[in-house]
Amino acid sequence: MTPLRVGIVAEATGLPIRKAVAEAAKIGATALQADAAGDLAFDRLGETARREFRNLLRSYSQDLAALNVPLRRGLDVPADLQPRIDAVKRVMQLAFDLGARRVVVPCPKLPDEAASPRAQLLREALLALGQHGDRVGTTLALEIGFDPAEKVRDYLATFDTGSLKVTFDPANFLVHHHDPLANLAPLKGVLAHVHARDARNAGLSRGLQEVPLGAGDIDWLALTATLQVLEFDGYLCVDREQGANKLADVTAGVKFLRRFTGPLLG
Repeated sequence: MTPLRVGIVAEATGLPIRKAVAEAAKIGATALQADAAGDLAFDRLGETARREFRNLLRSYSQDLAALNVPLRRGLDVPADLQPRIDAVKRVMQLAFDLGARRVVVPCPKLPDEAASPRAQLLREALLALGQHGDRVGTTLALEIGFDPAEKVRDYLATFDTGSLKVTFDPANFLVHHHDPLANLAPLKGVLAHVHARDARNAGLSRGLQEVPLGAGDIDWLALTATLQVLEFDGYLCVDREQGANKLADVTAGVKFLRRFTGPLLG
């Protein structure tokens, strides 16, 4: 089987993006996911800056695994929805120009009533973004976890576009009381990106909490084996949203994943 490719989430390092590229190479990753903000904001990267950033990645033998779009409101919220859609479209073009071709956005909980106003808003937003992705050659990788994988898979199958896929984060599924491993296999064919995060039960009063990779309840041996069976060709990007020393946790997380993924490939 082809070895899985491991990257990191740049923001988890706490470093500016250019230093994060160098750090990724130092700790043995081969790619980064980064927020489309700050130095990587669409309107701050002209053609020359985009070329320079691609050269920076090449100089450290790194790929841009995905661009993430931080959204203050979801794609199912009517307030300022069209500007949000337009912003995501611009990031999709930026992702293509930088070689990522994957854009991560949060997926809200899927509506139960297909005729509800929220359901119609979400469908219209995703259809517009999926069609745009088809045109520019970029996948919209919806970060899921609220709903079971089968529900998400069946929902995406109702769209006539090949650019709507998913980002799988096992910690998200665990926090929302879904079995991460059981919810991975149903995503065959729509899985574009993976966040490598862990979580564990901290007791009745504290519930599930994010922990460093390998210190939680997720079976990474089984999960990485399933990814290989599914012939997943994207990246596992090690992330850490909490903790006092996230960079150290990310570094250890890359080393931990190498136990299961084989030699890291670019």
